[in-house]
Amino acid sequence: WSAHMDLLLPEGLDKQPLSAIAAKIQAAGFNCVRMNTATYMFTRLEYGNVTIPQTLDLFPVPGAKAGVARNNPGLLGVEKNVLDGLMAAVDELGKRNLMVIVDNHVSSPGWCCSNDDGNGFFGDQFFDPYEWLRGLIIMANIFKHHPAVIGISLRNELRGSRQNEAEWYKFMAEGAMAVHKENPDFLVIVSGLSYAGDLGFLHRTPLGVGNLGNKLVYEAHWYAFGNSAQKWAARTNYLCGLITNSIIDKFMFVTQGQNPFPLFLSEFGIDQRGINEADNRYISCLLATVAELDVDWSLWTFQGSYFLRQGNANFEETYGVMDFNWNQFRNPQFLSRLDMIRAINIANNQSPIYRKLFHPQSGKCLGALDGSVFLVNCKAATLWANHVD
Repeated sequence: WSAHMDLLLPEGLDKQPLSAIAAKIQAAGFNCVRMNTATYMFTRLEYGNVTIPQTLDLFPVPGAKAGVARNNPGLLGVEKNVLDGLMAAVDELGKRNLMVIVDNHVSSPGWCCSNDDGNGFFGDQFFDPYEWLRGLIIMANIFKHHPAVIGISLRNELRGSRQNEAEWYKFMAEGAMAVHKENPDFLVIVSGLSYAGDLGFLHRTPLGVGNLGNKLVYEAHWYAFGNSAQKWAARTNYLCGLITNSIIDKFMFVTQGQNPFPLFLSEFGIDQRGINEADNRYISCLLATVAELDVDWSLWTFQGSYFLRQGNANFEETYGVMDFNWNQFRNPQFLSRLDMIRAINIANNQSPIYRKLFHPQSGKCLGALDGSVFLVNCKAATLWANHVD
């Protein structure tokens, strides 16, 4: 749920009451929200102390202020600043028993991401690593006693021409230790390079912070980007196998081996209108892999629209769970396909071992009765035993 854009407000405040948004997140079947934030909200008073009425006036979006007045009038008091807006959203999520991960998405507020937006890597125009560290400490301190907040994600999608492993190791270790020192109970979530698509260098050299008391989690993103719809249509199974092997080698491997760590697939998603054929084919590949490896995940994204995105007011988010007005789920059928990966699919010390057969294109599983097989809800799936002769 984005709160890192130009207005520094959680999206949708003009469309629905905060309580209704939290209720819709819960009704959609999610149990945790990755809340995207910007460093400057925490480190620079000229950002964090801006009142909600002021930011709505500074960025005149047609109907936005009237929408907030109608749906969230309590946020328009002159004493309410943008940080209060973020806290109000986290409070509402907590009331619904939803967990929250506070994500350091960008430094300077705005849309993410490109190689040259100044937010990509340590030392970029808007990315002073020591201001970033200070921001992480402030974030950890603000949220350390909030019962809904379970962790801090150190940085979203490191990228660009300046990216390098040496500085990644230096600053991500410092960031991880800073958050852990401020609150040892938080999960500390660390992403890799190349738009959170590469942790492969950990094959050679570990991060060097231990497991932070079992609180260290690695983070990655996986989209259909980089391969055309034509490629996916021409060789779907081949491309799926090729990309899955690459994904395992680049980041899924951290969950395996003698010293495994948890992995948080903190972004994946599709155009939920169903018109992007690359998305439509890649998603089955992803769902199969995530179900088999049983990794935790976050879907991009919940918001159905933005106050302002890249200069465009009232911008529609077609990857969003919600429709433009945040009234209805954009694609309920797609949400139902996530049921299998919502479940815990790998049980420890279970004997004998049984398997479910998952059909990711439908989101259902295989059932069997009287010699016939058919697709059913995965909760009612037939358990298949492995027999070794």
